[in-house]
Amino acid sequence: MQALESLMFTIGLIDQVSRPLAGIDQNIHRMTSNARSGFMTAAVGAAGLAGAGYLLKSSLEPALEVNAKLGEVASLGVAEEALGKLNATALKFSVEYGESAADFVAASYDIQSAISGLNGTELASFTNASGVLAKATKADTGTITDYMGTMFSLFEKQAQQMGKSAWVDMVAGRTATAVQMFKTTGQKMSSAFSAIGSNATAAGIDMAEQMAILGTLQASMSGSEAGTKYNAFLAGVGKAQDKLGLKFTDSQGRMLPILQILDKLRGKFGDTLDVAESDALTTAFGSDQATLLIKNLIGKTDGLAKSMDALGDVKGIDNANRMASAMVDPFQRWAAGIQAVRIGLGQALLPVLNPLIDSLADGLGEVTRWTQMFPNLTRVVGYAVLAVIGLTAVSGLFTLAMGLGKTVMVGWQAVMLVFNGVMKLVRLTLLAGQAAVWLFNAALWASPITWIVAAILALVGVVMAAIYYWDEIKAAVMDTAAFQGLMALIDTLTQGWALFTAGIADSPVFRILKAGVESLMKPFRVLGDAIGWVMNKLGIDQGPEQTLPSAAPALGAPKQDKVAAGGINQQISSTAYNRGGNTYHVGIQTAQAPSAGQLDEYLELNAG
Repeated sequence: MQALESLMFTIGLIDQVSRPLAGIDQNIHRMTSNARSGFMTAAVGAAGLAGAGYLLKSSLEPALEVNAKLGEVASLGVAEEALGKLNATALKFSVEYGESAADFVAASYDIQSAISGLNGTELASFTNASGVLAKATKADTGTITDYMGTMFSLFEKQAQQMGKSAWVDMVAGRTATAVQMFKTTGQKMSSAFSAIGSNATAAGIDMAEQMAILGTLQASMSGSEAGTKYNAFLAGVGKAQDKLGLKFTDSQGRMLPILQILDKLRGKFGDTLDVAESDALTTAFGSDQATLLIKNLIGKTDGLAKSMDALGDVKGIDNANRMASAMVDPFQRWAAGIQAVRIGLGQALLPVLNPLIDSLADGLGEVTRWTQMFPNLTRVVGYAVLAVIGLTAVSGLFTLAMGLGKTVMVGWQAVMLVFNGVMKLVRLTLLAGQAAVWLFNAALWASPITWIVAAILALVGVVMAAIYYWDEIKAAVMDTAAFQGLMALIDTLTQGWALFTAGIADSPVFRILKAGVESLMKPFRVLGDAIGWVMNKLGIDQGPEQTLPSAAPALGAPKQDKVAAGGINQQISSTAYNRGGNTYHVGIQTAQAPSAGQLDEYLELNAG
């Protein structure tokens, strides 16, 4: 009855505790679920808002980039009409050659900065020609933009006469042709014209001749070296004609074309120049750089003339367009086309979106003004925002703690699973090792060698145990009445046997048989003695002499009177018993093996 009451009390206590705990657990799970659901909802909403903003910004970004570059160009005072033309040309160029429209517009800023007075379509034409030439000559846009600025400064009068758009197309076409003809690059041509400066143009040398000379020299030197040598030649041609006695100018004092000058020099010095002639030219022109130019070109006048004619025939940008088109990657064109479409769509949407964005920006500016006008209200709003953030953080921390708890439990379960697996593996290893030991033992005991070794070890153990426990064994076995009775029986049997053998030896029949055997052995003894005598005469070693000893007095009859009745064994046993178990061993030592008679005497002595 008392046990039943204890059981009922325990059950009631469990019910009273488990019910509130179950309610607390449900509340915790409900709160965690609500927090998780709230975070997920907020995250989805924030992700959607952020995604919409990112999508809008990414779709408008190419247009925003191009418009930003157009704004930089507009800051230089370019008219709206010119900007519209520039934008359209940039999109067309990007689709046609697979280049960036934003980079195209950025190059126009450098051109507008280097060449003043471009208006209308001229800025777009200059930028387009520079982009095509950069593509055709594998040069970067910045290098070609600088080159165009240099060429315009050198040939501005020609550009004004032809029209800037037509002139820049001709420059691009001729430069591309020179690069193709002389295996040079746009970078080298730009370096060459930068080194020569305006000296050649001031001397009245047209563009085609300058390009031909510089291009021919670049076959064996860099662009800047070619420009330096050409500049030295131009600087010394005036005084050289007086020293050489040759006329290098026309009737109006303008320098003759270089082909005519080279022809006059070749008529005076020949197609090749020796050391003395080179020194004379250096002295005349005042520079070895000019002499090197003459050496390089004096034997190439025919090729130089053809190059001048070919470059002079180029009037437009067609050749540059062909070279640039040959280097276009279709995949780059495709990507640039997508960008161009995005730019076009963005530029169409920006006029609508810009007022809205401006309004939002204005609204944020007004809110900023309110924060300065109403600092207390701003502080309260800040506290409210901080409280919302704090509650969100607490909820997040609680959810994080619950999640970490579950994660820890899962990790603990994983650790226990791994531990159980390791223990099972160890158990299997031990079982396998035990099985291997069993198999080894079975194989070992199945071998006969094992049994032999075991028997030897057992025998050794028995002998060692007998030696160690000899006193106990003797006391337990040899000193007992049964053992003494057994020994007496053995002595009686031994004495009876000795009497039996002695009776047979004294019988007439045995004596007759003994005499007969001795008679049969006598011829063999005689033969042995004869063989020994012969071997002795021949000097053959017969080994140590073996002689049978005579009967020792110790084995004679008088000693038999001292043997007590019962024989030697009885006396030895009695003596051993009377002296406390000491044992005496009697042995007979002889130098040679005993004879049959001696053995008989020993047996008689032993029998008593």
